[in-house]
Amino acid sequence: MRTTSSFASLIFIVILGIGGGLAYATYSVTARTESICIGVIAFVIAVIASLAIRVADQWDKAVILRLGKFHALKGPGLFFIFPVIDAIPYWIDTRVITSGFKAEKTLTKDTVPVDVDAVLFWKVVDSKKAALDVADYQAAISWASQTALRDVIGKTMLCDMLEGRDKISALLQKIIDERTEPWGINVISVEVKDVLIPQALENAMSMQAQAERERQARVILGDSERQVAEKFGEAAKTYQHNPVAFHLRAMNAVTVTNWALNLVVAVTFLTLVGVLGHAGTFWLYGVIAIGAWVFFYLLVPETKGKTLEQIGAHWRAGEQPREL
Repeated sequence: MRTTSSFASLIFIVILGIGGGLAYATYSVTARTESICIGVIAFVIAVIASLAIRVADQWDKAVILRLGKFHALKGPGLFFIFPVIDAIPYWIDTRVITSGFKAEKTLTKDTVPVDVDAVLFWKVVDSKKAALDVADYQAAISWASQTALRDVIGKTMLCDMLEGRDKISALLQKIIDERTEPWGINVISVEVKDVLIPQALENAMSMQAQAERERQARVILGDSERQVAEKFGEAAKTYQHNPVAFHLRAMNAVTVTNWALNLVVAVTFLTLVGVLGHAGTFWLYGVIAIGAWVFFYLLVPETKGKTLEQIGAHWRAGEQPREL
C-alpha cells in the first residue's frame, strides 16, 4: 500500500522553501514573531499539500474511503484527497496477472496419485468489488484455484488427464471464473503446465507403449511378406506361360551376380593396397608377377621356353594350351 509519491515530496519541498524564503526576507529584530509565524504556516501548508496530492500509475486504481465509507475510485493520474478525512486502503492493479498453483499427491478418479502444476491468467475488472467484497482477493484467487484443481483431478481419469489437457484447462477456467466473478475478477485462461505420475507407473506405461509399437512393427512386417509372396506368385504364373521372359530374367540375374562378384574383388584389392601402403603394394605386385610366371612357365607346357611376346601371339592365333 503506497502512502507517498515523489511528486508529493517535491511539492512539500517547494512550499517549504518558499515559506522559508519569505520568513527570512521579513526577519528583523522588531518582526521576529511575524517571521516565525510565516515559517510555521508554510510548514503546515507543505504538509497538508503533500498529504492531499496523490498520483496513480496508468494501471492503478485508488480506492478512497471517506470517514470509513466508500467514496470513489481515483486514477490514473493526479488527484486530491482530504487529509485525515479520506484514506486509501487499496491500490488495485488492473493489469493481467499470472498466478501459479498446483496440487500435490491428489488422487484421480482411478486412484492414481498425481502432481499437477498450472498457471492462471486473470485481471481485476471491478476494483470496488475486489476491494470491498473480499479481504485479500489475491489469496482468495489462489485458494479457489487450488480447490478447483483438486476437484477436477478427482473427477478425471488418468488417461483423460494425460491426453486432454485442453479440456481440463477449459473446465478449470469455467469453475474458477464462476467462483471469482462476485469479487470483480475475470479469469482469462488457465494452462496446465505439467502432470507428474509415480515413477513405477511411468515405467510400466513406457513398457506398454514399447510393446504396442513392437506389435505394430511385426504386423506391418507380416503384411509386407504376404504382399511379396503374392507378387512372387503372380511372377511365377507369368514365367510359366512365357519361357522367353523366364530366360531373360535368368540372364539378368547372372549378369547382376557377376557384376557383384567383380565389384567385391575390385574393392577387396583396393582395400588391400590401401592397407599395405607403398612398400606393401610393391611386394604385392611382385607376388602377382611371380605367380603369373609360375602359371605360364611351369604349369602350362606349351609356354615353356617362350617369351611373353610369343605367348601373346600364340593366344591371339587361337591356339589354346591344352588343359592341365
